[in-house]
Amino acid sequence: MTLLQRLHGAWERASIYLPALLMGVLALGTYWLVRSTPSYSVPEAPRAVRHEPDYFLRSFSVKSFDPTGRLKNEVFGDEARHYPDNDTLEIDDVRIRAYDLQGHLTLITARRGLSNGDGSEVQLFGNAVVTREAMQDPHGQEQPRMELRSEFLHAFMNTEEVRTHLPVVITRGADRFTADSLHLFNLDQVIELRGRVRGLMHPLAAEPKKR
Repeated sequence: MTLLQRLHGAWERASIYLPALLMGVLALGTYWLVRSTPSYSVPEAPRAVRHEPDYFLRSFSVKSFDPTGRLKNEVFGDEARHYPDNDTLEIDDVRIRAYDLQGHLTLITARRGLSNGDGSEVQLFGNAVVTREAMQDPHGQEQPRMELRSEFLHAFMNTEEVRTHLPVVITRGADRFTADSLHLFNLDQVIELRGRVRGLMHPLAAEPKKR
């Protein structure tokens, strides 16, 4: 099997898991946090709208559960600020622990997270890292640890896309890929790496001969 064929096959396997990983994790927590945090207001005379927070959360942890009581995700942050003028929530040092239906853990961290009011767009700034621990897929096959790193990630929830115009590094097991930018299409299970794309793939273990 040629290197090109192996590279193509590796991306096909990654496209099954990486888009779902990112879209699921980035959607977790921020939307729930925006809608679940109470906003207190006191009637007052109309005034000029300024980009100033109307409430803060400091050193917080928010858990989200499904209807059966299973923990879905937990959001941590040093500080969160809600801005009423554009209905956005900004979180410093955001950390999210997310679990899928099978209990597999995915971690996401960034220096700063920004979500719009309805949670349809989430942006991560500064050392954004998404990590899916090693797991077994629905077919019982072992999937190695996968990690994505970039200084910026922008997730669009309604169309299930993730974009970054900055350099990105994807590590899957011992394999490593880099590119100048990335565009994930979860609905189509497609990953587009653009610019200078490079890959380092380790040889596959030889299959035992059948007798």
